[in-house]
Amino acid sequence: MKVLNKRIRIIRSYLADERGNVESAMVIIPLLVLFLIGAQLIVTTNMRSLDMAITQSHASQQAITGVLYATDEVIDLNSPDAFERIRILVTHKSRAIPQLLPNFISLMSGIPRIDVSGIAVMEKLP
Repeated sequence: MKVLNKRIRIIRSYLADERGNVESAMVIIPLLVLFLIGAQLIVTTNMRSLDMAITQSHASQQAITGVLYATDEVIDLNSPDAFERIRILVTHKSRAIPQLLPNFISLMSGIPRIDVSGIAVMEKLP
């Protein structure tokens, strides 16, 4: 019985000991914030790369088909050939960035958005 009581006291002393919990919290919270900042940068970079590829694809497709939207810009350039007209199509896309760390992006730069443009030379339609 004495051995059992002694073991119970040892277990209770380990459970009652709070040493290390505060230090663990002081380490884990900054690490979590650092992880979320890194994840936010990775997500934003990948979203921008994906949006650039999609916007460029749409610009090329619209330049070939001749379909234009209200947000598109057409730039006429001077050509050395009097019978040839060079037209450049510029498309724009804007999207909000998902926020993994609330209000972090708005504190640093204001509006959390990704703005990309796609450029293509417009084809002559037959």
